[in-house]
Amino acid sequence: MANDISLTGLTEILYQARDIVAAEPTGFMQGVMVNGGSEGVSAGGTVTSIRTTEPTLETSYTPGMTPPDAADITTSTESLTLNSYAGASIPLKGEQWLQLANTVGAEMALQQLFKQSIRKMRNTIEASIGTAAYQGASRAVGTAGTAPFSSNFEVLADLYKILEDNGTPMSDGMLSLVLNTAAGANLRKRSTLTNVGDAGTDATLRRGELLNIYNMSIRASAGVAAHTKGAGTGYLINNGNVAVGSTTLTVDGGTVNTTGIKAGDVISIADDPSAANYVVKTGLTATSGSVVINFPGLRGLIVNDKAVTVGNSYTGNVGFHKNAIELAMRPPAQPPGGDAGEEIGVLVDEETGFSFSARLYKGYGMNQIKLMAFYGVKVWKPEFVATLMG
Repeated sequence: MANDISLTGLTEILYQARDIVAAEPTGFMQGVMVNGGSEGVSAGGTVTSIRTTEPTLETSYTPGMTPPDAADITTSTESLTLNSYAGASIPLKGEQWLQLANTVGAEMALQQLFKQSIRKMRNTIEASIGTAAYQGASRAVGTAGTAPFSSNFEVLADLYKILEDNGTPMSDGMLSLVLNTAAGANLRKRSTLTNVGDAGTDATLRRGELLNIYNMSIRASAGVAAHTKGAGTGYLINNGNVAVGSTTLTVDGGTVNTTGIKAGDVISIADDPSAANYVVKTGLTATSGSVVINFPGLRGLIVNDKAVTVGNSYTGNVGFHKNAIELAMRPPAQPPGGDAGEEIGVLVDEETGFSFSARLYKGYGMNQIKLMAFYGVKVWKPEFVATLMG
């Protein structure tokens, strides 16, 4: 048939669309661990890891015929759940295919549809990583509501310090800082990066490339999220002296104002010796209760009745180590013998690890092509993640 299109042809068009897919920057996908594969998975499939508490430090040694008991070590498990779905459907009617074949070219039009579908799926997943990253950060620096680097990039030293203090590997080349385009534009304006004599290269001046700074790969992303602060006020610490390393804060005396304290809020505590800005993991929509901050927890001893202040709304640029955040992706599992669809293929994008299945479903006078993927994002190591507020 002159206007038929084979599965082989569809596969070739799909791979061409993958290769030329346009687009918004996907710095998070490039910086995190990507767990992709061709095997199918059901909705809610999980990846599990453990977190082990630090062993008790022994400070004395007493010889004897009986060895002393070892202190207990506690482990807990955490799971990454593939509970999100990204998909796109492309309907193909016979008369439409014929019209396209006689005008702009049916294969070219289909390639563009593939391209836009992949683009939309990638942007959705990128935004999910951006949200998980800033909400899973240990602490934050910067000025909420103001894009960083308006005059210099010294705040990066403060971000670097957070990661360094938390024990993040700093010299293995796996650090990334993902910025929105406003922060990226400010960074490109800094003369120390565009002056060839200072920068040692014309990459920023001539090609607009963001150079590595402090051993961090600077990347741009359209998925950097804007966080709207919780409106809660007046909360006070309500559990006596709170030890360094604590992640659960009991509070009372608050005024909820509908939203209270939200996940992703940046909070500070009066008279905290470290003057740190902590990122909230689990918020509170009551006048009293518990707020959980991300690991590694408090940097200084906190005493009772100290005020807990929720910081302003901000844009969540994020610095992190590659092993701190994982994106897992799989195509949906098929029943034995397959379903009504004919498999075009499972596509794994070599640059990002983005993987999904493409299937052709034949109907009455029309076909439908579906692109499908389950995915999930997890911050496994909050101590290796820090937010740069903008």
